[in-house]
Amino acid sequence: MTPHRFDIVLVNLDPVIGSEMAKKRPAVVVSASEMNAALDTVVVCPLTTKLHPGWRSRVQITSVGKRAEIAVDQIRAVSKRRIVRRLGKITAKSAAELQRAISEMYGEG
Repeated sequence: MTPHRFDIVLVNLDPVIGSEMAKKRPAVVVSASEMNAALDTVVVCPLTTKLHPGWRSRVQITSVGKRAEIAVDQIRAVSKRRIVRRLGKITAKSAAELQRAISEMYGEG
């Protein structure tokens, strides 16, 4: 499976070390679709239902009927073999908010 940027995929994040997010959970693909087609890894931001509304490193969305946050502070590259299936795609508004959060956290300031 080759995921596309801003797809929501179910990904198996186990095993983890330390404070990394664990278990099978939805995640948003943030790497470019062209890169995803060429490499065996994709870059994702996991979703969590533990909400932190004041955190600038989190983007609030609704996924599968539940309030959730895209955890930009937990961004990571994962093997495509960790992807279980595609669940959907985030909205254009959420994609723009996610890009802003990534730029704030990892861009030059």
